[in-house]
Amino acid sequence: MRIIKEIEIEGKKAIALFDSGSFHTYIINQLLRGVHKRKLPNPYKVALGGETMEVKYTYIIVGKIEGYGFDSTATPINKLGKVDGSLIDAIIGAETMEAW
Repeated sequence: MRIIKEIEIEGKKAIALFDSGSFHTYIINQLLRGVHKRKLPNPYKVALGGETMEVKYTYIIVGKIEGYGFDSTATPINKLGKVDGSLIDAIIGAETMEAW
């Protein structure tokens, strides 16, 4: 069963897939405009949606899930596509879920 919920990221509504099989949290670039980013000292590669990308930056985000606040780091991505008919803006990974 996939969990897809509307959440808030930096004050903006977003549709998120909660994926315990993903360690990182991924958020589309559009939602990260104006958010503080940090250059990583050691960029790394991840495979997502059949593509491999190099991650050079991480973003420090705050948001709300079911009204409860959370903070996390997020990996930027251009687009995520659809899951179960919903266009996804974010994948909430295990690291974020555990802290939340």
